[in-house]
Amino acid sequence: MNKVIGFIGCGNMGGAMIGGIIKAGLSSPDNIMVGDLNEKNLEACAEKYGIKTTTDNNDVARASDILILSIKPNLYPVIIEQIKDKVKENVIIVTIAAGKAISGTEEAFGRKLKVVRVMPNTPALVGEGMAALCPNEVVTKEEIGEIVSIFESFGKAEIVPEKLMDAVTSVSGSSPAYVYMFIEAMADAAVLDGMPRAQAYKFAAQSVLGSAKMVLETGMHPGALKDMVCSPGGTTIEAVEVLEEKGLRAAVMAAMKSCTKKSKEMSK
Repeated sequence: MNKVIGFIGCGNMGGAMIGGIIKAGLSSPDNIMVGDLNEKNLEACAEKYGIKTTTDNNDVARASDILILSIKPNLYPVIIEQIKDKVKENVIIVTIAAGKAISGTEEAFGRKLKVVRVMPNTPALVGEGMAALCPNEVVTKEEIGEIVSIFESFGKAEIVPEKLMDAVTSVSGSSPAYVYMFIEAMADAAVLDGMPRAQAYKFAAQSVLGSAKMVLETGMHPGALKDMVCSPGGTTIEAVEVLEEKGLRAAVMAAMKSCTKKSKEMSK
């Protein structure tokens, strides 16, 4: 990709994206530029990836063909106001903050421009992210492919209509937190049964990782995979009965419904 990719913000997600882009060979470090007020973050990024850095966001805005706003949602109005008159005419703006609708980004920039709204998640930090992308109508098919390739360099990516972005927030954007709670609960139970904590975390986490790979790689229904583990009169079906009795499915669905509702409220 012979384009300058700019980042405003160099936190965990920005770093994960930069690492994925370089590792996949999508861009050379010379074509990546990061702006951040935190000089320690910039020094760490420059040392690790060999990219260009600056404390002036306007430098990034002027240079970028693809500009990724890797900042907290509350900073979007401030940063966009700062850079809106500096960006290139055909720049592609990539937003990765929850609740930031495409129309809101266009309004903040004060004109129609190419925008791709993205909801990534934190497993991008280990190359196993899941990202949903929604481009506006002026982004070309070729440009959409370029943005998809960026996010697939550190995980998986899918194009979705914007009306599904709130559901995406609950099913992938926020869901790592639910999974971490599940792993922690399983480990706590193993500790209660006498297993050392570090070992308990390893057993629980690897089981979740392996189970997820089974779903993705076999293409089988999760219920069918569950049935494969549940021998008649065995230990697993005993545990499944308790999970059903305690309302595991209902609790997860209620939590995700609440998450989706909050995402919709943030988009208003």
